[in-house]
Parts: sequence; C-alpha cells; structure tokens
Amino acid sequence: MKESAKSQATFVVVAGIVRPVMNLLMNKKWEGTDRLPAGGFIAAPNHCTEIDPLIVGHLLYNNKRAPHFLAKAGLFKVPVLGWVLRATKQVPVERSTAGANRSLQVAQEIVAEGGAIIIYPEGTLTRDPDLWPMKGHTGAARLALEGGIPVVPIAHWGAHEVFPRYAKRFHIFPRKTSRVVVGDPVDLSPYMGRPLDKATLTAATEAIMDAVTALLAGIRNEEPPAERWDPAKHNQAKHGRFVERGQQAAAPGTAAGTAGAAGSQAGDEADAT
Repeated sequence: MKESAKSQATFVVVAGIVRPVMNLLMNKKWEGTDRLPAGGFIAAPNHCTEIDPLIVGHLLYNNKRAPHFLAKAGLFKVPVLGWVLRATKQVPVERSTAGANRSLQVAQEIVAEGGAIIIYPEGTLTRDPDLWPMKGHTGAARLALEGGIPVVPIAHWGAHEVFPRYAKRFHIFPRKTSRVVVGDPVDLSPYMGRPLDKATLTAATEAIMDAVTALLAGIRNEEPPAERWDPAKHNQAKHGRFVERGQQAAAPGTAAGTAGAAGSQAGDEADAT
C-alpha cells in the first residue's frame, strides 16, 4: 500500500520510539515472514496480552508493511493519540451497526490498496486459563469472504511473560524471547460463493482459529485443548477484562490492547446486518 507522505512520516516517528523499546524489553525470533502476501491481506493473530498489537505491528513494520488496526472510536478524540491514529490511517470502530459497517469499508479500502489490516478474531484477550486461542468472532471471516481477501494466521508466544495478561508492570529480567510465526494464508475456498449466513461465517472463522491454534501449538510444543474455550459457556462477558457476567468490569486496559475489542465490535455489529 502506498502510504501518504504524512502517514509515512508519522510511522517513522512512532517506529523510532516503539522499536527500540520492544528490542529492549525482549529478544525476538520471527519465522515465516516470507509467507506475507505481496498484496493486501488480513493478519489474524492470537491475543494473550495487552502488548500483542506492538508485537505484531513491530513484525509487519520491519517487513515493510505498515500495520493498520481497528481501534475504539473514542481513542481518536484523545489529544495527540487521536492525531497519530488518524495520521497513520488506523480504523475507528463504533458500537453501532452503521459505524461498524463504515469501519469494515475503510478496512476493505486499506486492503484494496495493498495494505495489511490486523484483526484479532478472539475480539479480546483470551479467557482460556492456559492462554490458548478461544472461540473467534466472525468479523475477519466476513471481511475476507466479501472481498476475496487472504487471511494470514499469526501466532506469538513469550510476550505474556514480559507483560502478563492484565498486569500492571513489566517483567524484563531474566530476559525473555518473543517468538512469532507467520503461517500460510488460510484456505477459505470452501466458503467462497456461499451465502454469508451464520453457518458459513462460523465455519470460516473456525478454519481461521484452527490455523492460528496450530501455529501456536508448534511454538509451544504442546497439544491445544480438544475443545476451544467459549466464554459464553463459562458465564464470561464477550468484551473487556476477564469478569463474569453481573460483576463490575475492571478499568480499561492499555490503548494498544483496544485493537482486539474494536475488531470484535466491528465483527459483531456487521454480523447483525
């Protein structure tokens, strides 16, 4: 994607701050970056800590792919941060059907221009006790099937040791390593041309989550659970921090961590249309 001069300059400044910090926090080991498509695509990573967007964004930027996230609309009103989000063409998401549809339209435009849009299918940090990917939302699958867009599964492991889920401080020592593996695009051909009903979107989403889980199992050298964690079956809220329904939610997490929740909003609202 050809970024505007303003976008390029802003990315350079942001990367100049973020990359040294990430390199300081942990070692990195990236695999499969040659599998990133030459054209536009959807990146579908697992989500186990609030700094995940920085991990994925770092990898994509270092491979000359400017990262574009779905972010809560309210963040665009925050001084300085809002300007940065707009300047780098991040995608605002609102909790309304019309707003979510506009967000998906912008995401389609980014991909059509050859860009990379990052969508967390889980929608929020995994509730799985062992941090395996949980049940996914259908927004990424819908966008992919509507536009014929490749979905690239990405799995990472290790960042949660530096900043555990819902942590309040970093754990830098002893030094940890963040491993990231990029997989081949998910084969969604069985679902192309079919009505985008619940059955089709659910099946396509399962295919995406299976691919992400398989990559993570390879990194961890462990067997994933036979059944993917479903928050609804455990009386857990779909959005926000790890709380059971009926309990008061904790304070919002970091700004970077809102990418997953925003992606879930877009997917949920688009599914309602």
